[in-house]
Amino acid sequence: MDGFRTLFYKELLRFWKVGIQTVAAPVMTALLYLLIFSHALKGRVEVFEGVSYTSFLIPGLVMMSVLQNAFANTSSSMIQSKITGNIVFVLLPPIRPLTLYTGYVLASVVRGLVVGLGVFLVTMAFFETHFEHPLWALVFALLGSAILGTLGLIGGIWADKFDQIAAFQNFVIMPLTFLSGVFYSVYSLPAFWQALSHLNPFFYMVDGFRFGFFGQSDVSPWLSLGIVGVAWLVVAGVALQMLRSGYKLRA
Repeated sequence: MDGFRTLFYKELLRFWKVGIQTVAAPVMTALLYLLIFSHALKGRVEVFEGVSYTSFLIPGLVMMSVLQNAFANTSSSMIQSKITGNIVFVLLPPIRPLTLYTGYVLASVVRGLVVGLGVFLVTMAFFETHFEHPLWALVFALLGSAILGTLGLIGGIWADKFDQIAAFQNFVIMPLTFLSGVFYSVYSLPAFWQALSHLNPFFYMVDGFRFGFFGQSDVSPWLSLGIVGVAWLVVAGVALQMLRSGYKLRA
């Protein structure tokens, strides 16, 4: 338990000590997305009945911020520790792989939720929004940030240099995030792209989270919950196996 608390506290301090970069900057970026897209498309697009396009955007941008920052926390921590060599101080103590996984991922969940909450609070100052099913929104925010925190851990363990983790983010995480329905409903797409979107687990994270706001979604929230839950179990299993085997962690 002491090992978990120490690791978790270390990971929290990592992002909180540079809060302007890790919290304030993502909030500002999301706000700019909202202002630009809402201004450009306001009155031209209505996805759900009775829901303005600006309101539709808000949960998507909140969830996008949660996912991207959860990934950034674990991926940057792991790759920096490997390159600087201080990963040895994490591996030397008798800390079980599950404890390592929980410490890293739980800190990434906290960062994701802090940034998401910041985005939500800032948008509330400009636009009216509400929750129809807040518990659904919380469940998907927790699961989504846990999945992305786990993917960040996997990417950080796999990568040997900053270029590789940047490529992982730019060619895997970013496309899946932007093609998840953050800015649109997948049912506005042609049939082929609709089918392709339904293969993207990020779509179910965003769609389930949006259901918590409006009580409306592109697919059943129960289906989204099942797919997201299975996705978390799969990536968690991969990450734990990498930690147990010491893959690219032990010389």
